[in-house]
Amino acid sequence: MSIAQNKKAFHDYFIEEKYEAGIVLDGWEVKAIRAGRTQLKEAYVIIRGGELYLLGCHISPLPTASTHVNPDPVRTRKLLLHAEEISKLIGKVERSGYTLVPLDMHFVRGRIKLEIGLAKGKKQHDKREAEKEKDWQREKHRLLRNK
Repeated sequence: MSIAQNKKAFHDYFIEEKYEAGIVLDGWEVKAIRAGRTQLKEAYVIIRGGELYLLGCHISPLPTASTHVNPDPVRTRKLLLHAEEISKLIGKVERSGYTLVPLDMHFVRGRIKLEIGLAKGKKQHDKREAEKEKDWQREKHRLLRNK
């Protein structure tokens, strides 16, 4: 069950591989995410000290947030992956010119997970070509439906 998607990532990048990671969250963040108050549009993943961190993910606090908690909507959040997956990602990002992009935030058995993609940037002509292909597919389905 998807909570938030980063559709802009598919427009700006070629997604090579996908990984599912856990997120270290505070209590108020979990409540806000369950209420659908999260946005992945400007978010990205960095590697620091052999660990993955999610930056730029905006989680708007609920108005009923506790008085003793000072919520920070765009704080850096740690991502949880297996050590061998992290080492493989570090190697690909440092050598091959790939980047890590959050794609989808969803629930898995009551837990909030983040799908991250190993991505390579698209050039402007690649974006135009993808847009033309998508328009052609839409037009083709429309023609087949009307016949």
